[in-house]
Amino acid sequence: MTAVVVIQARMGSTRLPGKVMRKIYGKTILRHVVDRITSTKGINEIVIATTESALDDVIVNEAKAIGVNVFRGNENDVLDRYYKAASSYKADTVIRVTSDCPLIDSEILSSMISHYKSTNFDYVSNTIKRTFPRGLDAEIFSFKSLEEAFYNASSPAFREHVTPYIYNNRGDFKIYDYLNPVDYSKYRWTLDTIEDWHLIEKIYHELYESKQIYYWKNILSLIEKKPELHHINMHVEQKKVLE
Repeated sequence: MTAVVVIQARMGSTRLPGKVMRKIYGKTILRHVVDRITSTKGINEIVIATTESALDDVIVNEAKAIGVNVFRGNENDVLDRYYKAASSYKADTVIRVTSDCPLIDSEILSSMISHYKSTNFDYVSNTIKRTFPRGLDAEIFSFKSLEEAFYNASSPAFREHVTPYIYNNRGDFKIYDYLNPVDYSKYRWTLDTIEDWHLIEKIYHELYESKQIYYWKNILSLIEKKPELHHINMHVEQKKVLE
């Protein structure tokens, strides 16, 4: 079984353009995402899936500098891009991560992958029923499920967001919601706005040391000790997937 992490990344973010190339401690957000994923158990490849737009040449160059695979595809049809990236690297299992999650946690990913591999679910996610902070998002699904979505999803929203076709057809796919015993979904640790950036920058300055990976529970402890950090971006509303 070949498990491939596919990280979608592009420069053209509407709310915070170029966010994946912003730097903390001399490293781009994209590099931090890769660094935090690298120690995940049960993965075989990491692929950056970006677009064919000239704007994203910098992402291709950064992926090469990091030393990870890169795939270029359709800018607007992200499902097409994901399917072709997974197919190119012969994935049996696809782990979907986005480049706006520089606090992604390898322990959560490892546990989710282990659960997926030990069961017969088609799709395992911690994003549909949220109990983890936003920004620790991961979806794990079979290449077969991705292929079914690729050939059958027709609405623009389903093409733009990769997995809605799967989790909106629970009668056709075996779906598992990966939940934390305690609900921490009120916390927002993703990077989509300047307020998010200010929070993430502060978290890194509190916890990061060169080449050291800290985990989500370390961040949780920090924010519980310093609740003013949560207030930085608590008012930000997430864009709806099917808008």
